[in-house]
Amino acid sequence: MTEAVEYDVVVLGGGPAGENIVDRVRAAGLSTALVESELIGGECSYWACVPSKALLRPALARADARRVPGLAGAVRGPLDREAVFAHRDYWTGDWKDDGQVDWLDSIGAHLYRGHGRLYGVRKVAVSSPEGEHHVLAARHAVVVATGSRAVVPDVPGIAGARPWTSREATSAREVPPRLLIVGGSVVAAEMATAWQALGSQVTVLVRDGRLLPRMEPFAGELVAEALREAGAVVRTGVSVEAVVRDGSTGPVTVVLEGGEALEGDELLMATGRTPRTEDIGLETVGLKPGDWIEVDDSLRSTAHDWLYAVGDVNHRALLTHQGKYQARIAGAAIAARAAGTPAAEGVRWAAHTATADIEAVPQVVFTDPEAAAVGPTLAAAERAGHRVRAVDYDLSKVSGAGLYADGYRGQARMLVDLDRGVLLGATFVGPGAAELLHAATVAVAGEVPVERLWHAVPSFPTISEIWLRLLETYRDGS
Repeated sequence: MTEAVEYDVVVLGGGPAGENIVDRVRAAGLSTALVESELIGGECSYWACVPSKALLRPALARADARRVPGLAGAVRGPLDREAVFAHRDYWTGDWKDDGQVDWLDSIGAHLYRGHGRLYGVRKVAVSSPEGEHHVLAARHAVVVATGSRAVVPDVPGIAGARPWTSREATSAREVPPRLLIVGGSVVAAEMATAWQALGSQVTVLVRDGRLLPRMEPFAGELVAEALREAGAVVRTGVSVEAVVRDGSTGPVTVVLEGGEALEGDELLMATGRTPRTEDIGLETVGLKPGDWIEVDDSLRSTAHDWLYAVGDVNHRALLTHQGKYQARIAGAAIAARAAGTPAAEGVRWAAHTATADIEAVPQVVFTDPEAAAVGPTLAAAERAGHRVRAVDYDLSKVSGAGLYADGYRGQARMLVDLDRGVLLGATFVGPGAAELLHAATVAVAGEVPVERLWHAVPSFPTISEIWLRLLETYRDGS
């Protein structure tokens, strides 16, 4: 048996959450090893957040420009596909992680390339691509940050159809003439926006009644309306029964419930995520392979006091920025416990307690229009037992919105917790709406009384004046 190499902390997974936990525990003076089988930077850097936004930015900028008098006529042509792809490739570092590796070296973390698996209590076994084997032992903590991967439903014919997942959709180098997208998720909506703008004829097939089912209903409705106006087909309430693809490069056919067949050149399955825990040795510590890892609010496993899980893998909030937040909290908790200082447990908003990933989760969907939300939807708040009031306002009626774009369309909603008199959540949909979100996030996380928000005066004429209109509507009871 290979002799174990000891570190204070061993991190399994080098995506954004893994990188952040390494950064925090190294800053606390703890020796750290990071194990990664792919690229340092993970899904977000190479196949999700970064490349998707690089593809979407030209599409959204062109859409905004086309709504500005004096500029609209200058941007009527198609996007320069090669330039868009080159921009995307630049931001992914051409799928090389040299810069991330240099950063790890600069902070004194040790990188092990290869497949890592838990190997009993406080140990991780690593198998490198070159056939080398290492055993790493953790004095204080092992952190699982292996993330999630796309789910491809097991419908007849799917294996031979070679469907895209989010990885192929963000890294493809050719524009398919016809792109079929199955799903109504963020990935489905964003990739429909990007590839329609790049020249694909996009068809979106949504099993549920609307796009973006985790957001307020008006968000999915406004995004679907804009996609249709851009030339995409959006169909809701449809189920896929089978997929057929003949040959290696031929068209793909999707058969819907009832027998209707739709043909495309590529098929994107945007139908959810599952944890990457099927082969990381969970069974060696009494946990079930393939499951999400249950954690407490310090991100420590509920099964073992030395095991932590941050990012998608714990299923608290499947968003890069929330995984990074969790990593900062977990890093502080690990460092405190390693130093013999009790971590504050069960105290909301404390240094060692993840709270925002449950109570103040922000998310932006970079479609045209943008959809941005923090906190629960009205329906979710009511299901949770909150006594809440929804306050709605048409974003187009704000002067800043009219100046931003001719024909501006959008909607805003804030949720007020009537028992506490604070903001519980907010949703903004419209061009440029993403930049409204952080103010709402601060208000929700800070539990700012609604009466105090009257004294946060928005500049005129900005779209942020929506805050004043929402407060006026709340005051007037309309």
